[in-house]
Amino acid sequence: MRFMNNGYPYYGNASMYNPNNMYYGNSPYPTWPKQPMESQFLYPFYNGAEYDYNKDFSRIHLRDYGPEPFVVDIEDATEENDTFRTALWTGNHLQVTLMSIDVGEDIGLEVHSDLDQFIRIEDGEGLVMMGPSRDNLNFQARVKDDYAFIIPAGTWHNLINTGHKPIKLYSIYAPPEHPFGTVHRTKAEAAEEHHY
Repeated sequence: MRFMNNGYPYYGNASMYNPNNMYYGNSPYPTWPKQPMESQFLYPFYNGAEYDYNKDFSRIHLRDYGPEPFVVDIEDATEENDTFRTALWTGNHLQVTLMSIDVGEDIGLEVHSDLDQFIRIEDGEGLVMMGPSRDNLNFQARVKDDYAFIIPAGTWHNLINTGHKPIKLYSIYAPPEHPFGTVHRTKAEAAEEHHY
C-alpha cells in the first residue's frame, strides 16, 4: 500500500494541510491533527479521565439535606438506610425520613394529633394497623414492596415486620415530626427521645 503525503491511511507525520487537496484526508479544522477513528482515546476532546465502572456513584451520604432544594433516588436511599430512622429532608412544612424495621420488630404504636403521614414500603413486608384509639385498631392490611399507606392526623397506627428481612421504608410527615438532622440508630434510641 502506498503512503501518500496527506496521511492516508495512518501516517504519523501527516501534514495538517494538503495544498494539493484541501478537503480529502484533512480534518475539517486545520489546526487539529487527524486521528484514526479506532483510537477514541486520542480524540482531541479526550481529557484523560476514565470512568471507573467499579465505583458506585449511586450511594449518597444519608443526612438531613433540608430545607434546600434536593434531588435523590429515593428508592436507592431507602434501601441503603440501616438505621431505625434518619431524617433525609426537613423543611418548614414537610419532612422525609428513612426507616429500617428489623424482622419481628415494629414502628411502635403511636398517634400524631396534628399531622398527616405517608409511608411507602420499598423492601420487606408487614402488617399495618390503624384505628381511632390505641385499643381499637379496626383497620388492618398486609403491605409489601411498593405498597404505600396514608395515616390521617389523630389516627393511632403501627407497622409490624412480618417478613424474613428488614422493612425498608420512607415516610413523609406534613408538617415535620422530628427535629432537623434526626438519626435514631435503633428503636431503643428513638424511645429514649420519646419518638417511635
